[in-house]
Parts: sequence; structure tokens; C-alpha cells
Amino acid sequence: MRVPAPDPRAVREASLDELSRLGLPLPPRQFPLVWEPGDEIELRPTPEIEARIAVLHVILARCFGMPAQAAMSWLLESHLVELVTPPEWQFVMGGKGDHRSFVLHHDALFSLAWVLGLTKELDPTVPVDERLVERMPNLVGGETFAQWRARILAAPQHPADAAALLDLHYCLDWAYLESEQAGRALPGLVDANAIGQRRWALEWAVVLRGPYHDEPPGWEEVDLST
Repeated sequence: MRVPAPDPRAVREASLDELSRLGLPLPPRQFPLVWEPGDEIELRPTPEIEARIAVLHVILARCFGMPAQAAMSWLLESHLVELVTPPEWQFVMGGKGDHRSFVLHHDALFSLAWVLGLTKELDPTVPVDERLVERMPNLVGGETFAQWRARILAAPQHPADAAALLDLHYCLDWAYLESEQAGRALPGLVDANAIGQRRWALEWAVVLRGPYHDEPPGWEEVDLST
């Protein structure tokens, strides 16, 4: 469902108000808006988000001891192999890559779960919901991708709500990094790495349409440099 994007300046004001409430530094005046007036927004198709969640869940399972053969078999049976990125495939097959960076995807997974309505809120001060695993495919129990999709009954967020949360995390990402570099206390139990992962997922899931936006990036192509 493609809808007109909300007023980016009003959304940004709300984001800055939230940063102030949390006691975080505010980005500079020239900090870019995420979208422009007149743009449109939509979420990626639900099956695409479900597939990305499943892939990330398998990768996290590999981080915590799932055998490579079992992970590969599940992905093959689920017809998800073509959606695994090259770095992810190297990790799934041979454990190659930065193990810690893949563990951090736990927060990206949490963010995508919020997008599909599988968790109620994405509070920047609160760690990943411990019950999130119950809403993921039961790999040990042999639950298939199709069975999991039927069980969860995804109810995606409205695109405008997801876009507003993307703008907030765009600002939070800057503020958390700035705070950590300055040695300032953070407002909760979530660090800059977690905020960055949540932003990564939202940047990927929320599709912006307008004259200044390129086609939606692949998972590994999401730009978090600004």
C-alpha cells in the first residue's frame, strides 16, 4: 500500500522532541530529512519481509550452535537460498565472517518483527523482547517456513507509522553515536550498535518513492553512513 508521506518537518520535530525527552543531544540544523514533501511511502511486500526475518533467524541460530547442514537444509526446503546474501551464505556454510556482527542482527530482527506487527513496540531504551523467539520459526521443532507464516498472521504497520519510526531512528543513530563518543550516559539498556541495527532494518523495510530516491536497496546495500 503506497501512501503520501507525512510532512517530513513535522515528523522531524516529533523525533527531536523524543531525543530531548530522552536527554540525548540533537543533531545539527543541517541534518538531512529522510524524505521530502510530496514523496510517497510504502512497506516492502509482506512475504519479502517474512523471508528476511526467516533468513536472519537462521543466521542467529547458526551463531548459537545450529549445525551448518541443518541451516542449509532448512533454507533449501523453504526456497530461501536465493535471498541469502553472499556474506550470510559464507557464514551459514562455513562460519566465515564477523561472528559478532551477525549476533547484532538480533536487533534488526526485532525491528522487522515490529514492522510486521509481531511485537508491540520498538522502544529505543528497551532491549529485544525476550518472547521474540516464540514468534520466530521453530527450527528445532521442524516448523517449515510456510507453517510459520500461517501461524504468525502478520499485520504490517501503516507505512506512515513505520516511516516516522525510521526518522526517529535516523536521529537516534546520530545521537547515540555522539553520546558514546563523548562518554555520555545513554537513556536505557540499548547501545548505539543496537540502534544502528534497528535503523538498518527500517531503512530496508520502508520504501521511499520520489524524485530524489533510488530503487530500494538490497539488504547489504543499505547506507548507514549519514
